[in-house]
Amino acid sequence: MNFKRAVIKVGSALVSPEGKGCSGKYILAIAQFITACHQQNKEVILVSSGSVAAGRQLIHHGSPELAIQTKQAMAAVGQTQMMANWQRFFDVPCSQLLITHSDLKDRQRYNNIKNTLRILLDNKIIPIVNENDTVAIEELKVGDNDNLAALVALVSEADSLFILSDIDGVFTKDPRSYSDAKLIKKITEITDDIYAMAGVTKNHIATGGMKTKIEAADKATENGISTYIINGTNSQVFTQLLQHKNPGTHFVAKQEYAKAKKHWLKHTLRSNGELLLDAGAVNALVNTGASLLASGIVEVKGNFVAGDSVNVVDIATAKVIAKGICQYNANDLQRIKGCNSENIQQLLGYCSSQEIIHRNDLVIL
Repeated sequence: MNFKRAVIKVGSALVSPEGKGCSGKYILAIAQFITACHQQNKEVILVSSGSVAAGRQLIHHGSPELAIQTKQAMAAVGQTQMMANWQRFFDVPCSQLLITHSDLKDRQRYNNIKNTLRILLDNKIIPIVNENDTVAIEELKVGDNDNLAALVALVSEADSLFILSDIDGVFTKDPRSYSDAKLIKKITEITDDIYAMAGVTKNHIATGGMKTKIEAADKATENGISTYIINGTNSQVFTQLLQHKNPGTHFVAKQEYAKAKKHWLKHTLRSNGELLLDAGAVNALVNTGASLLASGIVEVKGNFVAGDSVNVVDIATAKVIAKGICQYNANDLQRIKGCNSENIQQLLGYCSSQEIIHRNDLVIL
């Protein structure tokens, strides 16, 4: 429970409990929890649903079965309402990121999202992420933001994911229908039996159910991210979280996040190029844990794009000493190799990052 960086997913039923615009009924306690986390030097990213529910009353519609274009119009007007509702509970700035699953599948856009989140957190700004419902179609399907939250946890390199529901966690049976249903406090392996316990949502505002929350937990725990499903309508759960207690269902990560990412970088990603380094850069990477800067690159080999994995080679020994995710494509690196980071903007006309490979995206071999 002693997390350093967490993603908190908040559903429509918490943002707009009556389906009639935004409300502070539940999110006030959530905001107070996030503020307390900041005071403990913990970082938090919000994944907030609710834009369609927030804009529902502002767009005329004649049927409970909304057309996709109507949902998109509701999202367009409701998103500003939702953001204003969150901001009023914080003394620090909030930021808005509207993304789709396709953004996370594209290597360069994935890299851009990661860099943006990294800079926002470094500047003590709260990122609030939502599906870009005004342009998405497939992404408006049931449970999208549960799974989106797991993907945001991956791209932001969070160590914990909190999925807030209107139920205490995963039960052996539906607690609304069976009085003998029991809360499962810890799940170490997500099996077919666990999925079978998930019912469907009965809330017309919410877009997901317990099944999609378990799917999100499956994605996250596979990648070393501890996941919790907790009741966001009960303010006492946040007090318990701050006391390092589990008030809901804890899905145990299969391994520590750092080890999971190291394994992913080392064994899963295929390298598409090589960066040959001078002695100073090799020493900085291996002995001081530094990021790779352009000034230490002597030679660039291969044809790769930003977001690709590359091998890092000691030019003196010709040995591969590390592997990491590169922030620039091969052509641009040819132009900035050996230069100071301050000159990247002048040479390329843009500077997506002063680091060529950030230390968090690098594994020493």
